Amino acid sequence: MIAKIEKRENEYAAIFEREYHHSVASVWSWLTNNEKLAKWFSELSVAELKKGGVMKFDMGDGTFEEMEIIAVTPYEELAFMWGEDRVYFYLKEEKDKCRLTFVEKLTNVTPHTPKDLAGWHVCLDVIGELLDGRTVHNRKQLWEGWYEKYKQALADYQE
Repeated sequence: MIAKIEKRENEYAAIFEREYHHSVASVWSWLTNNEKLAKWFSELSVAELKKGGVMKFDMGDGTFEEMEIIAVTPYEELAFMWGEDRVYFYLKEEKDKCRLTFVEKLTNVTPHTPKDLAGWHVCLDVIGELLDGRTVHNRKQLWEGWYEKYKQALADYQE
C-alpha cells in the first residue's frame, strides 16, 4: 500500500505502515546492525547509535554525508536527519508480530520527493522479504512502479 501523505502546518509527512511477523528485536536488528542494514540499504550505515550520534550515507564517490541521530529508544524508535528532512522508524510489538511505522517529515515536496518515497517503500518491503528469508532481485523494477505511483500521489503537493 502506498504511503499516506499529509500536509501539516509547516511540513508534510509521508507515513508508511508495515507488519512483520517477527519480533521487535529482530526488526530492530535490521535497522541498526550494519551487516543487516547493508542488505536493504547499502549506502546507509550506523556510525554511532545514540542520540546525537551519526548515520552515514555513502555518496558513492569516496565521501560520506553524516546525518545526526535525533532519537534512539532501543526496540521502539530510531530517528535521524535526512538532509533538511527527518525520518522516523517506530516499532511496536503486537502479539506475534512487529508493527513498523516509518514517517518521513518533509520540509518541502520537490520533484525528487517521489524518488525518495518510492525508495523507502521498496526498502521497507525488502526488510520484510529479508526477515522472511527471501531475497529481492528486481528492486529497480519495483522502484520504477512505485515511483510512478508516488509521482501521481504527490502531484498536488509540489511547490
